[in-house]
This record gives sequence, structure tokens and C-alpha cells, in this order.
Amino acid sequence: MKDVIVIGAGPAGLAGAISCAENGLKVTVVDEFVRPGGRLIGQLHEEPSGEWWNGIKESQRLHDEAKKQSVDIRCGVSVYNLEKENDLWHVHTNIGTLTAPFVLAATGAAEFPIPVPGWTLPGVMSIGAAQVMTNVHRVEVGKTGIIIGANILAFAILNELQLAGINVNRIVLPEKSPLSQKAGEPEEVMKSLLNAAHLAPSPLLRFGSRFMKNDWFRRVGMNFFPKSGVKINGTPVQLKKAALEIVGKDHVEGVLIADIDPSGKLIPGTEKIYEADFVCIAGGLYPLAELAAVAGCPFQYIPELGGHVPHHSKKMETPLDGLFVAGNITGIESGKIAMAQGTVAGLSITSQSKKGNLNIDQQLEQAIEYVETIRQHAAIQFNPRIESGRRKMSDLWGQLYGGKQSSLKKIG
Repeated sequence: MKDVIVIGAGPAGLAGAISCAENGLKVTVVDEFVRPGGRLIGQLHEEPSGEWWNGIKESQRLHDEAKKQSVDIRCGVSVYNLEKENDLWHVHTNIGTLTAPFVLAATGAAEFPIPVPGWTLPGVMSIGAAQVMTNVHRVEVGKTGIIIGANILAFAILNELQLAGINVNRIVLPEKSPLSQKAGEPEEVMKSLLNAAHLAPSPLLRFGSRFMKNDWFRRVGMNFFPKSGVKINGTPVQLKKAALEIVGKDHVEGVLIADIDPSGKLIPGTEKIYEADFVCIAGGLYPLAELAAVAGCPFQYIPELGGHVPHHSKKMETPLDGLFVAGNITGIESGKIAMAQGTVAGLSITSQSKKGNLNIDQQLEQAIEYVETIRQHAAIQFNPRIESGRRKMSDLWGQLYGGKQSSLKKIG
């Protein structure tokens, strides 16, 4: 029997496994994908420092370190249930039931689907699927495409597609609806994008964005925002155009697009079909937390963290004794923060297992501080109010559980 079972071989799961194994715990990691690395293996971008972040190399580094620490990694394994009996967790998978006193759920995130008429046509995919096909499988997703949805994830992957020589001829919004919500409202999209304006390729855009954060300037700016869009590395971002339908007979042939006003209302008579042979839908990300819910972990809806997240402390513990979480299951952030959280979870598990060295609690506190440092210097934040969301969860944890292990055991 192992000491720890880690669900998810992404940056958080691998970092957590390494942290546990370095302190003498026996660890098994399971993941449904065919190789470890999670979303890391699709990432490729240039950092503000000028250095390149290569997700494939980073995931390989983590994989090599995990193997060096004798971590048992099993890919192609799906987990369908998680339950506690006495002092042991039973992780039910397609290869049988794995048992351990500690479980780290590092299940990551999933993409929000935004339904668009015609989205079942061959050639339509999520923006994340385009990233994996391009950077991992080296498959050309198409010659000329359109991205529906303007958010940080879309812009990051736009750059990756461009680096691969793939032409994306425009980014437009989805049609405003109860399903697309704020993603179909130009003013709301503008507000969210301004928080990442420091990453804009043009000095003029970076300078102008400072004024646009003022409500009055932003409203005026939205009224005068050009219908042709503002170019990001050559691709126009058209916040005043919305996709009504993806058209084609047997595959994607184009997108029916219309002009919209600053609130997202369609302007009749402006409909036009723009040619494309592939379409990416970018709806954003949300925490993939079903397994924690199946285990009976309580949740809280915190929009700043991306949706419903399991109750957890800064030590990555949950109210269920022996169940820990790390990475995007706790809130949507970068791979670097996921790795830092995984290390915290591993040290926290080690501390509770009583198998670590005498300095383990000091290491744990330092690891928690490091998470905060990484967050403060993050170049990209998927949600600009992430720190507010983290404070909400920290306050909630203090109010409900008081940080006392005795109260946790009552719930578990």
C-alpha cells in the first residue's frame, strides 16, 4: 500500500508527488492522459524577461525528477470514485482500487463550452484543443481560422498558433446570450482585458490602457473602438463583432458575423460571412472538481477563482481528513503557481504523516510564502481579482474550521 495517491499528473500533481517522495513517502500518481504533464505540455510562450517558457521541457523535467524519486506514475488511468473508509482513502479506477491514507486531488481545469450554431461541424474545436494539436501532436489545425471569444487564454494560444505558421484572421465575440453571458458584452470583455494590457505588444496600447481603466474613458473608448479591431501581433481583435453561426456543408467554411453595440446588442443588416477552414471557441476555464465533490468535500462558489472550488486552507488541506488539493482545482492560475501549490500540498501531507524531518513545518511555511511571491509576480492572471478570491477562501476556512485539525477530523 502507498502512503499517497495523487490524482492528476499535471504541474500540481507532479510537484506534490516529488515533494512527498523527497521526504520518504511512497507515492502513486494516476492520470487519464497518455503522458504526464497536464496542460503544461501544450504551453509555449515568451516571458516578459525574454526567456521562453516551454511546457514540454518543463513537464519532462518534472517527470524525470519524479522518476528519480521512485514515484509510481500510471497514465491512461481514469478515476471514477473516491471514498473514505476508516483511516484509508479508496480511489476507484479503471485498473482497480488504489488505497492510501492520503490523497492529493490535482485534477486541473476544463474549458467552458460556448454553444454556437454549427459548432458540431468538423474543424470546430476548443482553443485548448487547438493548443494540444499544435504544440503536442504537431498537427496543423487548418490554414485560416477564426477565434470566437476574447480572453487571456485565447490570446496566449493565438500567439502559439502564429508561431506555428497558422493564420488566425480575426478574434470576435460570441453572440450575447444567457450561455455566453459577459463573454458576449464588449464593455465587460474590454474591462477584463485591460487588466492584462501590460502584456500588449504595442507601447501605444500599453500607454492608452491606463486611461481606459477609468469608467468614463472606457465607455467613450468602447464607443469609438474601431469595427476593424485592434491588431494583436497582426490579428485583429474585433470586440464590436459577434459570431452568429459557423457555416459549412461537410466542414467549416466560414463564420456568419454581425456588428454589435457596446452592450452586445446585434445591429441588423450588418451580417456577413467571413471565410475560414477552422474555428476555435474560447470560453475560458473552470476548476475540474467533480472528484472532490464525489468524496463529499464542501464547496464554495467564488467567481474570482473561476467557479465552484473545494474548501481548502493555505496548506492545501480540505475539511476531509487526508484529502488535499492543489492547482487549478483550487482556482484558475498559471502552471508556475500550480507547481508551487503542489509543493505546499506535498509538504503538508508529509507534516501530517509524521514522516518528515524536524524542519518540515518551517519548509511548509516557506513554501506557502513562495506561492504568494509567484502570484504577485505573475505576468498573466486569468482572473484579475484572484487575490480577492484567495482571501475569500482563507476567511471562509478560518470562520468554518478555525485551522484546528480536531474540527477537520469531525467532518472527515
